Amino acid sequence: MPIQIYNTLTRKKEEFIPLEEGKVKMYVCGPTVYNYIHIGNARPAIVFDTVRRYLEYRGFDVNFVSNFTDVDDKLIKAANQLGEDVPTIADRFIKAYFEDVSALGCNKANVHPRVTENMDIIIEFIDSLIQKGYAYESAGDVYYKTRSFSEYGKLSHQSIDDLKSGARIEVGEKKDDALDFALWKAAKEGEIYWDSPWGKGRPGWHIECSAMARKYLGDTIDIHAGGQDLTFPHHENEIAQSEALTGKTFARYWMHNGYINIDNEKMSKSLGNFVLVHDIIQHHDPQVLRFFMLSVHYRNPINYNEELLENAGAGLERMKTSYQNLKHRKEASANLTHDDHEWMRKLEDLRQAFIREMDDDFNTANGIAVLFDLSKQANYYLREKNTSIQVIEAFMQQFENLFSVLGLKLENNELLDEEIEELIEKRNMARKERNFALADEIRDRLKEMNIILEDTPQGIRWRRG
Repeated sequence: MPIQIYNTLTRKKEEFIPLEEGKVKMYVCGPTVYNYIHIGNARPAIVFDTVRRYLEYRGFDVNFVSNFTDVDDKLIKAANQLGEDVPTIADRFIKAYFEDVSALGCNKANVHPRVTENMDIIIEFIDSLIQKGYAYESAGDVYYKTRSFSEYGKLSHQSIDDLKSGARIEVGEKKDDALDFALWKAAKEGEIYWDSPWGKGRPGWHIECSAMARKYLGDTIDIHAGGQDLTFPHHENEIAQSEALTGKTFARYWMHNGYINIDNEKMSKSLGNFVLVHDIIQHHDPQVLRFFMLSVHYRNPINYNEELLENAGAGLERMKTSYQNLKHRKEASANLTHDDHEWMRKLEDLRQAFIREMDDDFNTANGIAVLFDLSKQANYYLREKNTSIQVIEAFMQQFENLFSVLGLKLENNELLDEEIEELIEKRNMARKERNFALADEIRDRLKEMNIILEDTPQGIRWRRG
């Protein structure tokens, strides 16, 4: 079965057929880097990193581009408040972004273009739109003529008439029509600026992605993605700009992830429920946050609270424990072959089930359900009297491959420090000497240090709680 993608443009699932066989051009709108990212920013980072991983798992060569908006009104406001310049703030929060999303298991894009490093192509793009009659200059600003693009509204499924009723011209704007939007903004006194044919200024928000997507991926791309809130006006405006300039389809598949609610309320600064990833990962395993995000289909809204995050952590830990049990049992297993065939078939069935779920519009929620089934089957197998190295290795391989597709880790990278190693050795000695009171006392002390010991037939195992 081919991969199916729900296309926001057509409002239906479509078979994914890239422009070039075996290759995928994918653009994901990145953050405006004026602060640490919140969990609303984290969701598209995790979701579309997983989409990329799965496409690669299915054999595609993915050219993945995700931008940084490193100059805009929010950055200028932050610079004024902090008494710093815009590039300094942008650099700081780009570094913070990479730290946060790396902790969440996201790989870097092939290219992370920045607006300030692509000003020449943005200015050239705007100038070409003016030459073609799709844009005009007004007192140092440049505006896009929205009505000049006959298909405006096709992504958000809105008509020009509906849009007109809610449009207005803000104070200081000198545009011909309330529906027109800014491509270039004249610099105010003291603001960062670049020289252009229309005077000193900086680009509007929407033009950036059109110009950078074209530079790094070409006139037509396979997948354009981002949060649901970007559908209108940002992505709608990107289509208008790009297709007016090139006369070609800008993006063939549009993907948008759903909103995040905090305790069943929409996340917003005004409600005071704004949650930063930087803060969450100080107290929770970032892998648990990733697992939590993937436990709901990407197009559905997701509700966040501490209890739900803890429940997700418990579920992830159960699967990791199954894997560790397999790893531990492998050392005590024999090279048996008589019962291998049936279990190998079950494992292949589970792999195919995972592929079916992920092929259906990247349904990670159902993919995780398959992983829980894999964990359950592993537990069943480990109860058998005779276990085979071949089967155990096959189980482990499936865990490793499918966890990797979801960007999840099976191993705990943290090492025991010398004190904990010493305590575990003392407990082992106490047990050998049948001093069970001391052994229990050490076990309790380790538990206080968040180290949980598990006695198995093959020896002592430990894990962090």
